[in-house]
Amino acid sequence: MNFEPNLAQAAQHMQETLSAGLQQIMGSLGTAQIGGLPKMDIAALKPQTQPSIRFDQAKLQELQKSYISEAAALWNQGLQASAASSAAPDRRFSDPAWQASPVSKFTSAAYLLNARTLMGMAEAVESDAKTKARLSFAVEQWMAASAPSNFLAFNAEAQKKAIDSKGESIAKSLKNLMNDMKQGHVSMTDESLFEVGKNVATTEGAVVFENEFFQLLEYKPLTDKVYEKPFLMVPPCINKFYILDLQPENSMIRYAVAQGHRTFVVSWRNPDQSMTGKTWDDYIEHGPIKAIEVVKDITGADTINSLGFCVGGTILGTALAVLAARGEKPVASATLLTSLLDFTDTGILDIFIDETSVKYREAEMGKGGLLKGKDLASTFSFLRPNDLVWNYVVGNYLKGETPPPFDLLYWNSDSTNLPGPFYAWYLRNTYFENNLIKPGKTVVCGEKVDLGKVNIPFYIYGSREDHIVPIGGAYASTQVLPGKKRFVMGASGHIAGVINPPAKKKRSYWVNDSLPTTKAAGSKYPAAQTDWLEGAIEHPGSWWTDWSDWLKSQAGKEIAAPQAYGSPEHKATQPAPGSYVKVKV
Repeated sequence: MNFEPNLAQAAQHMQETLSAGLQQIMGSLGTAQIGGLPKMDIAALKPQTQPSIRFDQAKLQELQKSYISEAAALWNQGLQASAASSAAPDRRFSDPAWQASPVSKFTSAAYLLNARTLMGMAEAVESDAKTKARLSFAVEQWMAASAPSNFLAFNAEAQKKAIDSKGESIAKSLKNLMNDMKQGHVSMTDESLFEVGKNVATTEGAVVFENEFFQLLEYKPLTDKVYEKPFLMVPPCINKFYILDLQPENSMIRYAVAQGHRTFVVSWRNPDQSMTGKTWDDYIEHGPIKAIEVVKDITGADTINSLGFCVGGTILGTALAVLAARGEKPVASATLLTSLLDFTDTGILDIFIDETSVKYREAEMGKGGLLKGKDLASTFSFLRPNDLVWNYVVGNYLKGETPPPFDLLYWNSDSTNLPGPFYAWYLRNTYFENNLIKPGKTVVCGEKVDLGKVNIPFYIYGSREDHIVPIGGAYASTQVLPGKKRFVMGASGHIAGVINPPAKKKRSYWVNDSLPTTKAAGSKYPAAQTDWLEGAIEHPGSWWTDWSDWLKSQAGKEIAAPQAYGSPEHKATQPAPGSYVKVKV
């Protein structure tokens, strides 16, 4: 039998349908959030024009030809019980139950064919890069949500499990669903097995200072001598600090202490209604600037070393620029881990940022309010929908499984709020207008920000597969900071690349003492990072050892370790990890 004429008509119909659908997606991308806007001129926020959808005809014809060929082959073999599957490998359909049923095998193969074709058609759209990225993201979300594995009626593996367990898996699925509805998010791990201060965030220390923004933790030395320059870590305020102190064997805090550094860590407060009006300036002045002052007071040191992780690096960099503008240089060196100072290359997050979205957030919460932690966490999860959303939906609610214990995923679910004015300023001045790299463009804490005046040694780390801070974006800091710099690239992503202790002997890292600049005027920093990578040398294992050697070279001489926490003016008030980190959203 010859199915090609009908399939050709189906392919043509598919093109027309997708074209209309993509146009609808584009019409909604800029206005999806407007419905919840407070009273104001909503029309002013609507995009003035909608991008037109046109296809590259050569790419489209190739897609149609491929679709017809693969669909014909699939139809002719798909319902034959003995036929080998033509579906591409995909772990969602890897269980033997999918292959045991001809219908399930055909369903999964057809879905994967359609998914590849739809993504190909999104790529075939002739438009600007941002529009194409938005289309690809929207289609990816659509296809991830519509996978047959997400529905009990189609999921052969879940059906078999229900039969084999005589319905017990269904009962467990309902129990999991009720539990997750109660806690307000999809469980990624068995959260009942973890408790902050009991089996995560357990490195011994004490709270030696607190204000309404943070508690300052000092950690007990593990060596008889410590380096004279104390070490301050500034984690992101959009997450809890204990990503740096999960378990003793993968704690970066404990590692720093064990290397002989007198270590202090900022534990940000989880904002509540009392903090709805707090601004970026508030966080800079009363966060790292205050923490630097207190660490100096406690230790008596003239200068300290510092570290900023993710948004904590952006906050630290801004604070150092403010201090430089005041003629102060209390920090001798700084480490930036997967941080952005130059927001030229922000990867997939760029699709969420435009004038409409920024104005919406400014109108919604620019003068007061809270960005709920669960909203931010949901956004980051949907950047990898199959791994961080639907994988757990299927496991929890179709198979009745309890996710295995995993400290990192427990931390990932322990979200934090953000003050609205802080968040609105951050969106406009970093992701949208990239003002931090423009000398004097922004005024923070009454000072004009100029990163070119932060002339200290920097250790800059980026993760190769980071989807939140792309490796090119991390490298870009080498181009805007004037002092001596060392750039290191690690394997894996935003978190797993950073939390990679030497004892695990996992992954690799790359170093290159040369720091190429952009290839030509107008080119983006990723081009320079590509040049850097061409001359980089790969080393097996953790980058922590390289960083430790660098930090020791900045830390001064060794002195006797302190016998008590804090100082007479800053006494220990409670054991680490303190109380702020235990507050839930």
